[in-house]
Amino acid sequence: MNKRVLTTIITCLVFLASQAQQIAVLQYEGGGDWYSNPTSLPNLVKFCNKNIYTQLDTKVATVLATDTGIMQFPFVHMTGHGNVFFSDEALVNLRNYLNGGGFLHIDDNYGIDEYLRPQLKRLFPEEELIELPASHPLFSTAYTFEKGLPKIHEHDGTRPLALGIFRENRLVLLYTLESDLGDGWENPEVHNDPPAVHEKALKMGANIIKYVFEN
Repeated sequence: MNKRVLTTIITCLVFLASQAQQIAVLQYEGGGDWYSNPTSLPNLVKFCNKNIYTQLDTKVATVLATDTGIMQFPFVHMTGHGNVFFSDEALVNLRNYLNGGGFLHIDDNYGIDEYLRPQLKRLFPEEELIELPASHPLFSTAYTFEKGLPKIHEHDGTRPLALGIFRENRLVLLYTLESDLGDGWENPEVHNDPPAVHEKALKMGANIIKYVFEN
């Protein structure tokens, strides 16, 4: 890591120490609908502040994949249905962010998988997506999910997967597939989710937030 990047990270960490922490949605290239589920993260923030006593900024930011300002966000969320592309500039920026302490949660909103996987291989060519077992602390840090990642919406009749990329034994990227957590976080009337499903999705989201902020 070069001196300029290290200085940026240190500056951002000092800033975060004196501010309410804010999370962000990732705006990526390729034409995919990165802006899907506009009520999901605001709802998750409110749930976490109320139920697991976080102090997150209730205003969710949007950050470009190429923006070095991403360093100020400890948690960045990415979703969509279609094409994903990371330019070389975005790849360098995201790699620096994740290696420098950041965290990226990618939630397949159905249709992103075939486009995303090649981009993740470009992001970390030497790493593989690893399935997190149900025993991983991610599934018990605030609420217990004995079977691991819950199923929120049905797509192809396959089981939900929580896939991770680790750097120096730290989980830096979580990819949730065939679960559709983001839909579950949205206002219930958007997808006509019953209260139990909405709550289950929010509880899993709270687990992710808590795990990220404690590890």
